[in-house]
Amino acid sequence: MAVRPLKLHWPHTTPSLLARPSHCRSRNLDLSGQPLPIRIKRVDPALPLPKHETRGSVGFDLLCRNPVTVPPGEIRLIPANIIVAVPEGFMLMVASRSSLAIKKGLMLANSVGIIDQDYRGANDEVMVQVYNMKDQPVDVERGERLAQGIFVRIAQVEWEEVSQMDDSSRGGFGSTG
Repeated sequence: MAVRPLKLHWPHTTPSLLARPSHCRSRNLDLSGQPLPIRIKRVDPALPLPKHETRGSVGFDLLCRNPVTVPPGEIRLIPANIIVAVPEGFMLMVASRSSLAIKKGLMLANSVGIIDQDYRGANDEVMVQVYNMKDQPVDVERGERLAQGIFVRIAQVEWEEVSQMDDSSRGGFGSTG
């Protein structure tokens, strides 16, 4: 079976907006507005590749590979049918679909999932961790759109420890009302 790359692009960006600092250079990233090829493997080829539902969609839908029943008040890991090679300089964020809680009574148990660049082995299927908020079991069907994936640029940091921070405290945790 041939593996087809998932291609992402940023149609409303210019090279100046996408310029990256020298410490983020990578030969496998093309941030000039061209599609970013992503190597992907479907665990079950009978299910479709992830796709953006509209031209304006930021995330692409992640589908449930196997039917799962989530008991009330419990957490389940649901396989999303894909193994991806996240490119250098990126992470894959797994976020909730806006309708997940309203329609299903489910929420992502870990709030947001992070798929690192080195999670790409033969058995490293993307999993969606869900929590059932209802007082009854919730069924998730095979092929059902469960979460969304979003590729996000990241930067490795180099810590610069200081003995004192600038005096600009602004509160937080409800300090503005």
